[in-house]
Amino acid sequence: MTARPGPDQPARHLIDWPAINLRVTDDRLIARAGFAIPHAMSGIDTIAHLRQPPSESEARILGIVLRNGGTTQPEIVQASGLSQQTVSRLVNDLVARGALVLGNRRGNGRRGQPRVEIEINPRYAYSLGIGLMTDAMSIVLMDFAGNVIGHDHFNLPVMSRSAVFARIGEARARFLVQTPSARERLVGAGIGILGPCLDGKCRFNPPRALDEFAMVPIDTLFAEQLDLPCWAESDGNAAAVGESFLGAGRNFANFVYIYIAAGLGGGIIINNRLLRGSHGNSGEIGRMLPWRNFQIPTLETLLHTLRKCGVELDGISTMLDNFDPDWPGVDEWITRSRDQFSLITSAIAALVDPEAIVLGGRLPRSLANKLLPAIELFDDARREMPRPLPRIIASQTTYDACAVGAAMLPLEQTCYATML
Repeated sequence: MTARPGPDQPARHLIDWPAINLRVTDDRLIARAGFAIPHAMSGIDTIAHLRQPPSESEARILGIVLRNGGTTQPEIVQASGLSQQTVSRLVNDLVARGALVLGNRRGNGRRGQPRVEIEINPRYAYSLGIGLMTDAMSIVLMDFAGNVIGHDHFNLPVMSRSAVFARIGEARARFLVQTPSARERLVGAGIGILGPCLDGKCRFNPPRALDEFAMVPIDTLFAEQLDLPCWAESDGNAAAVGESFLGAGRNFANFVYIYIAAGLGGGIIINNRLLRGSHGNSGEIGRMLPWRNFQIPTLETLLHTLRKCGVELDGISTMLDNFDPDWPGVDEWITRSRDQFSLITSAIAALVDPEAIVLGGRLPRSLANKLLPAIELFDDARREMPRPLPRIIASQTTYDACAVGAAMLPLEQTCYATML
């Protein structure tokens, strides 16, 4: 494991901001974060405001403020373990650099001065998040506070490199016209892709529909095309990161995310950190079920069930765009899938003991609402006292979970450093 710097040293950021050309200073960090960047970069001066990267303690403070949607200095002291004097000094520095802003004063119910609300400055930096699916792609523009300020979804019958990068270029140009400040403050792009990781870094083995993205370093491929620093994760891990920062993670430090799409995957969050595993494949939930013995409960099997029941649909994207929970076949799919979901969630509860299990991915909220009551967590209730069990809930993020989580990767790796 890479050694972490001291409290007043630069955090484990992969960009050497003052350099004429961006570079990575530690190959071990490349392996851990999956960072790649082309040798020649354009627009280096556009990120001059980020040339002083946060220290480890500053990154911790930024993460606390982001996760809480705003906070006060005493609350940062309590959450960070830093002294009051250190927090005061570092907060003032971050405010001076523009990463934090001071908000309204709020009373604490006691005598004395009201406490000043500390908030993330959303315009300090921006990132792109890209979610690659078997028949579609989502792309989002995210500000420094985790707000999605631009979103596009493209249905692509053929997921070729040329089609994908053309749509990314269109969306990026549109985002930058709508949000001109992002043009000078875009720190990178994150990519979420289906399939297991092959090397613990950024080579994946996705379904056949993504053949042109298989077995190659995704971070390098996208960095060369976008002329930006890029990071890549599996779709389940990326979605879990987004859920941790912007959804269920605001209430649960420990949860497992089940990513339901053309396949079945997920991500594991322990103490607010992503658990990647030895090879980057922790959370491959679909591997729990031998496909010879079980129908894997995916949106692909839902599509087949609906077609069998007479609902005419071109593919998964068409199904989701027009989804009706009362279609013939929906209840049949839930009946045929509930045992599998019960096995999976019960195994998760036994092995991981999380606070919550989150159903997400491309699963429509109306379908999640029908599926949740059908899932049973197995427990023997010894002495009529059942053990504490996790809550099973629907994802609390909006937009595409994978793209939202992917957009968090550059911000997390360059500024927050609290999760990966």
